[in-house]
Amino acid sequence: MGSESNSKHRKIIHIDMDAFYASIEQRDNPMYRGKPIVVGGSPDGRGVVATASYEARKFGIHSAMSSKRALQLCPEVIFIRPRFSAYKEVSSKIREIFSRYTDLIEPLSLDEAYLDVTCDKQNIGSAIEIAKQIRQAIKDELHLTASAGVSINKFIAKVASDMQKPDGLTFIAPSKVESFIEKLPVEKFFGVGKVTAEKMKSMNLFTGADLKKLTEQELVTHFGKVGHFYYNIVRGIDNRSVEPERETKSVGAEDTFLHDLKVIDDMCEELGHIAQTVCNRLKKYNLKGRTVTLKVKYSDFKQITRSQSLINPISDFDDVLNIAKHLLTPSIVEGKKIRLLGITLSNFGEKLITQKKNEDYGQLRLFED
Repeated sequence: MGSESNSKHRKIIHIDMDAFYASIEQRDNPMYRGKPIVVGGSPDGRGVVATASYEARKFGIHSAMSSKRALQLCPEVIFIRPRFSAYKEVSSKIREIFSRYTDLIEPLSLDEAYLDVTCDKQNIGSAIEIAKQIRQAIKDELHLTASAGVSINKFIAKVASDMQKPDGLTFIAPSKVESFIEKLPVEKFFGVGKVTAEKMKSMNLFTGADLKKLTEQELVTHFGKVGHFYYNIVRGIDNRSVEPERETKSVGAEDTFLHDLKVIDDMCEELGHIAQTVCNRLKKYNLKGRTVTLKVKYSDFKQITRSQSLINPISDFDDVLNIAKHLLTPSIVEGKKIRLLGITLSNFGEKLITQKKNEDYGQLRLFED
């Protein structure tokens, strides 16, 4: 993998656990080892896959895939109900391993994080060696595997961590960064989804080298503000720092139902359960939000979100539920059943101790996916 430069470049590691939820289930339950399993979804075809084991991935199963499709690809697949408390407990132990080397840890989720080890606690000096030790500690202490990417910035480290999965380590040296990005397919770029990737390809933009041919203004014209990011990143420039305290952008919860809902009273009852979960999470983090978003997925898988922005932030159960019900009413379409509902609060201001009931539901906005 080469050796690290002794220049003043930052030393960034991105650690990504391998099939995290599924690997924990296989670790804790010998009967699942070596078998195609998915966490989430159900054998009756309801719900979606949260994580698929590598045995299941060989059949083409992946996260966010419907259970129905997973069954079509692999009729023998085993569905497992998520155990989030167990996953969170493991995640906290992984974080403790990280903290042996640095306090500059930016978690992205339970199973991945950025680490800045430019100045590490143990004076090891080598980010590659630190990544090796972290992966070995996770393997020895938790009996799980992790993949790591090591480079000079967050973008390259994250891309690199995915290159030799599972249980791999990839180092992109400072002198190799720009050529690495030039060869990178556009769909591998951060923030480039299927729609943007297809748009790029329709413009004969297939790699970083192709993007590099466009001026910054051309990239902004075609892709909006993210064009500034593309312009810099194809030149190896990503000055984003590792932020130990990432700001919470939203708090939410959703549920896919065992049977599609067609009666409004049943929908409101389910909204009550979801709203309670959301409010418990808001209370845990002492947060209040000014924007409430309702997510509705119909039985034909068409999905919409409706949002209301408020003058004052809220976290009270009655407020959240009432607004969700208010958003639900225009979302009910005659003849269409509902398979999923979700509530999210966002647009947080300062953390508040007191709360004031707000009856002004503000402006309604509708988005369709």
